Amino acid sequence: MSNTPHEGDRIAKVIARAGRASRREAERMIEAGRVAVNGKTIDSPALNVTERDRITLDGQEIGPPDTPRLWLYHKPQGLVTSAKDEKGRKTVFESLPPELPRVVSVGRLDLNSEGLLLLTNDGGIKRKLELPKTGWLRKYRVRVHGTPEDADLEPLRKGITIEGERFQPMDVRIDRQQGANAWISIGLREGKNREIRRAMESVGLPVTRLLRISFGPFRLGDLKPGAVEEVRPKVLRDQLGLSTEGFAEKSAPKRTVKRRK
Repeated sequence: MSNTPHEGDRIAKVIARAGRASRREAERMIEAGRVAVNGKTIDSPALNVTERDRITLDGQEIGPPDTPRLWLYHKPQGLVTSAKDEKGRKTVFESLPPELPRVVSVGRLDLNSEGLLLLTNDGGIKRKLELPKTGWLRKYRVRVHGTPEDADLEPLRKGITIEGERFQPMDVRIDRQQGANAWISIGLREGKNREIRRAMESVGLPVTRLLRISFGPFRLGDLKPGAVEEVRPKVLRDQLGLSTEGFAEKSAPKRTVKRRK
């Protein structure tokens, strides 16, 4: 093991890259005395390790880092985007196909929102996609109650402040009126909590349905609710500028896996 800050990686990161837990979970495992390095139990995550070190969790050696992967998931309404829910509601991760490895979500969709949610087994991909400077456009189809005119949406195009929080300008377009409701297309480049719902309510248009259809170059397409489709490694390399090292096209075929009923 290494005590030099710039040599190797933090042990919690190594455990997470092996697909055994998130970094926070790994830190808790270490503090609980479940992790050993080169036969010696450790109790602090403030440790760097290299590939020369032997790391075990509950007596079993952890494997090499998983190949970074990314999936498109059509999140249905009624699922919470968190590992656990204090109210006992069903979560996204309880609903995923058993074939998937341990994954984390890129951002969130709230309980009543649906559509494209990106999943990855790699914390580095998650952070890269969530960085504000990435600035990828996220597109939504939104149903609101009311009969809006184009002028009603102008404040959203200019950017608004709600309860002291500034929202960046949105791309907003009325698609069609459907009885007492209207369908609106919205594009934004940030992902603040309940941003679209709060913004639409501020102009008197409560949201009755919210569907995310794309996140940057990744599109929902015809993916059915509850289904998962893996992004090909070549697309990850091209879109995220990731190194080709460790990627194998055959290891991540593009496919759709239906959610268990």
